[in-house]
Amino acid sequence: MANRHLSRSIVLQTLFEWDFLPARNASHGDAGGPAESTQIKEILNRNLKEFAPGLEDDHFVFSLIDEVLQKRIIIDEIIEKAAPDWPIDKISIIDRNILRIGLTELLFGNRTQVPPKVAINEAIELAKTFGGENSGKFVNGVLGAVYKEIGEPGKDQISKKKKSEESKEPVDITKLPIESLGGALVYTKKPALSVGGDDKILFALVHDVFGYWTLSKGKMEVNEDIAQGTLRAIKKEIGLDVEIEEKLGENEYIATHPEKGKSLKKVVYFLAKSIYKELSLEKSGGLDGARWFELSEIPELRIYNDIIPLIAKAIKTISKKQ
Repeated sequence: MANRHLSRSIVLQTLFEWDFLPARNASHGDAGGPAESTQIKEILNRNLKEFAPGLEDDHFVFSLIDEVLQKRIIIDEIIEKAAPDWPIDKISIIDRNILRIGLTELLFGNRTQVPPKVAINEAIELAKTFGGENSGKFVNGVLGAVYKEIGEPGKDQISKKKKSEESKEPVDITKLPIESLGGALVYTKKPALSVGGDDKILFALVHDVFGYWTLSKGKMEVNEDIAQGTLRAIKKEIGLDVEIEEKLGENEYIATHPEKGKSLKKVVYFLAKSIYKELSLEKSGGLDGARWFELSEIPELRIYNDIIPLIAKAIKTISKKQ
């Protein structure tokens, strides 16, 4: 067994023991405290001596478990977004700790040492070895969804042979279930602070756990009018009552759910106006921030490529109205 794979197995077993401790579960504590950090290191050292005596690369073990513990809160939020039907406390202890290891390496690891595909494959192997009958499929679904969300880094390194094989079996989007969503770029005019000053145009954006600023949106209910549904979704997500001015465009993409499989998500985006008020972000596993931005700030933000043209169109439209 390769040293790195053995190391990940030791980390998994250590996290399992730590996560299973009754005292920890009762207190709902984090691993960031000195007492718990010492406790988990004691478990790790014991497991190393018992299951991997003479391990050559023990630095990898300690650095990996430290990174998992430091990033655990944000990693758990990502898991809940990628597997919305599975609250973190409902996922088996083995599966959720495999996901923590895999996502830590996928999102925060050194990609020159552990390429994204290797991080995913290693996690799947851990799931097949230590998890239940469906663990491999579940872990593959969650990590695959996150991998696509971050733009599939390293995808160009896939061999030409594999690309050729994949091209023979394209996804037939006409057979996929459709999920409708509505979103909006919301803008407002903030009154000038000084007499005679110009009102500021501000744009409301939300920040997701993948590190991107994007547009507020939400799922439509069955047979719901897309415009009315968007008003409801924006109110729910960021607490604004908005007025839709015009349609900006549509996006569609294939999403993979770890249990339900693939679906086609169709999003209709609008330009909407609101009175100025502080944003109130709905508690969500997928979003961790919301704020107003001035136009001059937007070019410096990390924004999804398919959202940029919508923002550009909205800015052009607003400029014509001034």
